[in-house]
Amino acid sequence: MSVRSSSIAVVVAVAVAGLVTALKDRAALQEMLGFHWTSEPTPQFMLMGRVTGPEANSKPQIDVQAISDRLQAAASVPAFQDSTPTAGNESAVTVAQATQQQQAAPQPVKPAEPKVDESALRYFASRGDKARLQAEIARLQALYPNWVPPADPLAVPQGGDKQLEQMWQLYSEGRYAELRKAIADRQVSESGWQPPPDLLDRLDVAEARARLVNASDLKQYATVVQIGANTPSLLTCSDIDVLWRVAEAFAVTDRTPRAQAVYVYILKNCTNPQERLATIEKASALLPYATMQDLLALERPDGNGGREFDSIRNDLARRFVAAGNDDPDLAVAPDYLTIVQRLAESEGLASDNLLLGWYQLRRENYTDAEKWFRAAHAKEDTAIASQGLALTLIAQKKPQEAEAIMYKWRGASEDATATYLAATANLMALQPPADLDEEVLSRIAAEIIEQKYVPTAQQFGWFARTLNQPQTAARWFETALRWKPDDEPSAYGLAITREQLRDRAGVAEIQRLWAGKSERIAQLGETNNRQTTQPPLPAPGETLPQDTAAPPPEIVRAPVRRAEIASTEVLRQPATQTVTVRRGARQARGCTTTVNAQLLDPDTALSRGWCLMDINRPMEAVKAFEAALASPNRKTREDAAYGQSLAYLRVGLSNNAAVAATRAPQTQQRAAELQIAILADRALAAFDAKRYREALIYLDQRAQLRQEPIDLLVLRGYAYLNMQMYGDAERIFNAAAATGSKDANRGLADLKAATHPDTVD
Repeated sequence: MSVRSSSIAVVVAVAVAGLVTALKDRAALQEMLGFHWTSEPTPQFMLMGRVTGPEANSKPQIDVQAISDRLQAAASVPAFQDSTPTAGNESAVTVAQATQQQQAAPQPVKPAEPKVDESALRYFASRGDKARLQAEIARLQALYPNWVPPADPLAVPQGGDKQLEQMWQLYSEGRYAELRKAIADRQVSESGWQPPPDLLDRLDVAEARARLVNASDLKQYATVVQIGANTPSLLTCSDIDVLWRVAEAFAVTDRTPRAQAVYVYILKNCTNPQERLATIEKASALLPYATMQDLLALERPDGNGGREFDSIRNDLARRFVAAGNDDPDLAVAPDYLTIVQRLAESEGLASDNLLLGWYQLRRENYTDAEKWFRAAHAKEDTAIASQGLALTLIAQKKPQEAEAIMYKWRGASEDATATYLAATANLMALQPPADLDEEVLSRIAAEIIEQKYVPTAQQFGWFARTLNQPQTAARWFETALRWKPDDEPSAYGLAITREQLRDRAGVAEIQRLWAGKSERIAQLGETNNRQTTQPPLPAPGETLPQDTAAPPPEIVRAPVRRAEIASTEVLRQPATQTVTVRRGARQARGCTTTVNAQLLDPDTALSRGWCLMDINRPMEAVKAFEAALASPNRKTREDAAYGQSLAYLRVGLSNNAAVAATRAPQTQQRAAELQIAILADRALAAFDAKRYREALIYLDQRAQLRQEPIDLLVLRGYAYLNMQMYGDAERIFNAAAATGSKDANRGLADLKAATHPDTVD
């Protein structure tokens, strides 16, 4: 056998082995995902994000066993051997004799070799697309084992079929609708002409992939699963993004075992290190803690004495501790708590202290919780740090300090307001009463009146009674009842206060209103029951002994709610903050007032949308553009969809922007602009969430559409820096610094600080 023949045999063996593995993997995935197909899918192969393959009835089936037998036989014959018999090479003689006998015997007529469609091969070669060219060669070798790739693919005859070459170009550019039309037009103009089956196969699968991605972007998860089930050739390691989308569809529709099965398939079969890391990062955002531990059990050694997910271990630990904050019954492994504790002590981030503080608070370990919250508060005096510390202090019956800490943050968010109000209610309910100065009492009263908070208003009534101020107490009880007429403790407090003031008519009115609702109010004033309901009350001006004071109601417990933990593990305030809008002297005319956009005609709504964008009110602009989308005019709908996409991008909702862009056809220029903007926004969001590999993927996709600007180039450098890929970071920062970018120079300084901390002043 010649060296050339031996090489071809090796290539065929590799291709066949890959085909068998693909079929086995697909069967395994079918088993795990619960997909049920009516027939066994034919081999399909991914080329640069698009899948292609033969029709089941239009291409010869591969006899894997026969090929394997032939390869084994070929491998048993030495490439070079001496034909002279000697002691020790009897086997060689036997093989040689057998070969001569086979040549002497009449050979059966070989069946005609199937015609191989090499049009795609020539097209990819003409475009200089080496990656697709090699993938196409591997695909054809797997389908046709006896086929030998041409030495010069450009020499493959095309018969002068320029139209077919244009069709291949449309396919390569992803213009599938135009390709369908071109095929249909040619079939009409040329009777009997049929497109190459290979082209149709590729087109079918590529369109299925586009539908799946679109359905995923639109959050139509049932459609995502259905397309995946009907197109199993998409579910391979060659297109990891499709597998991620199918897993997400299962996870968000409460089919966690199915989602887990997809991630298990990836971790058992896919080998790309960055894709495996990204898989764990994506899974950790969707799957519960226990399921993630099963996935992490599939981690592999990295070849350097560590594990392949070590680079994201800290972020995983933070996420798992955060999961323990949401579920007080979840027991997070001590190893993860130790990691976060080490990070809190070494990196100095307040967010790590907050994670530990919330974790301990949820488990009522108040001493430990206070320790971590105080550390966070000392590093950064923020609303969320103050809120956690205040809740811990309230639980330890220290509401006076909690009120003082939360006062400055009382309006930062709904949670902050609730925590402050809870601190005031518990402070006013202390027994014996706290020694509060007039300034504290005044600010608490002002906030309670503004918020109409009944528990503290009621406690003000009891507090005034202990200070022998019944008139003040009555007013607070009356105020609480105006805000909440069915508040029985306030009604009871008002009743006994009016009795203290000798207001018999007032007492009778309360008893009438609460007849059948409160036994203690009904029995108030009855001598025979007074010892079991309420002690004798003093006359006006008399001092009420402390041991006979009306007991306050149960201490108010604030709900332990924490602000949303971002994927960066940095605690942020909820979006529901109170924002004061200052009206300037000069504003854009025509949209400064609030109107219902649905009542406007489409053209007026479109103009209003652009006006709102000019004065930076994008979410109102979204509604205006939504009304304009109902227009029968194609140009109006196109402008409305474009405007709505820009409005969503302005507030950082890139997924919503992508959906809005599909609601009306866009010009090629606009579609490209939106795609570039969406990819940039997603890269920034991923970077902010510390998903640096994902950020690089989006930056790479954007760079294929337009040259990377300096600010995104610097962002790329910092992504490499955070991944400790210092060589790549230095290369990027130097390139950006050459343009005079101050941010790039700052990046070089940060790189130096990370790699040579001893040299930094």
